[in-house]
Amino acid sequence: MKTILVVEDEENINRMLCDLLKYNGYVPEAAYSGTEAVMLFSGKTYDLILLDLMIPGKTGFEVLEEIRMTSTVPVIALTAVSEKESTVALLKAGANDYLTKPFDNDELLARIEVWLRNGTGKTTRTITFREIVLDLEQYEAFIGTDALQLSKREFEILHLLMQNPKKVYTKNNLYESVWGDEFMGDDNTINVHISKIRAKIAGFRPKDEYIQTVWGIGYKMSE
Repeated sequence: MKTILVVEDEENINRMLCDLLKYNGYVPEAAYSGTEAVMLFSGKTYDLILLDLMIPGKTGFEVLEEIRMTSTVPVIALTAVSEKESTVALLKAGANDYLTKPFDNDELLARIEVWLRNGTGKTTRTITFREIVLDLEQYEAFIGTDALQLSKREFEILHLLMQNPKKVYTKNNLYESVWGDEFMGDDNTINVHISKIRAKIAGFRPKDEYIQTVWGIGYKMSE
């Protein structure tokens, strides 16, 4: 039977969803916070995830971000927000589908069936940020369907930045992590590699910024 992780902090709604899934032949598992969801996901394989966005601990967007670092498991987001901007951002962040509360149970079951039929749910050695996907086993990088021809150092710099996209990495951080040597204050080495990565991304996405310069500190991914 298919196992579904239900991430919803409202106890009554969580129980209702779990009962609905059980009645229809699924094996549900409940999480009541984003932090709990990430902990459960890290130790178990699920066939699909129902993810409420407004949850305590890690937000739904943060949970989704962590899931997409390692897995293509289908995620259906449950949101009380119906504005177009929010749903577009949600889908760009990696959700496969969404339902706006209150939703019809039959519609939810139909969407679950569709995504269980279409989704693989397999765990892969990839990391994703916006349209960029890094295959950590093959050392291949893609933006959308296009291949980014990165050198080993460029790949490792981008990998480091994407691991924690909200963090600002100093040039010292980047040099010591990627080159494995003590940083001697030579900005040019880091600057040249960042410039090359940007240029290769711009070849496919000329209007989009992916790596942001934080003046006087270093670099981070641009959200």
